[in-house]
Amino acid sequence: MALAGCNTTVPPLEPIPGSLTYGRVAYSPYPPGTVIKNTFLGKWGYRTFEKYVVQPDGTLKLTYQQTAPDFLTD
Repeated sequence: MALAGCNTTVPPLEPIPGSLTYGRVAYSPYPPGTVIKNTFLGKWGYRTFEKYVVQPDGTLKLTYQQTAPDFLTD
C-alpha cells in the first residue's frame, strides 16, 4: 500500500538555551565531519544530550537532541 502525497521530511532540530548554537553561530577548530557532544542541565532539572557535526565551513550542525530526567544528581 502506497501513501500518495505523504511528506516524511523531518524538521531540523532547534537549539534550546544551553545548546552550543543557541542564539549564535558556533565555529569549531576540529576538522569537518568531527562529532562534538554537549550535555547540560536544562529546564526543571532535565539533562539534555546533544551531538553536533562540524561542517566544511567550520560551523556546527545540531544532529541529535534528547532530553531525559537527570539521575546523575542527588
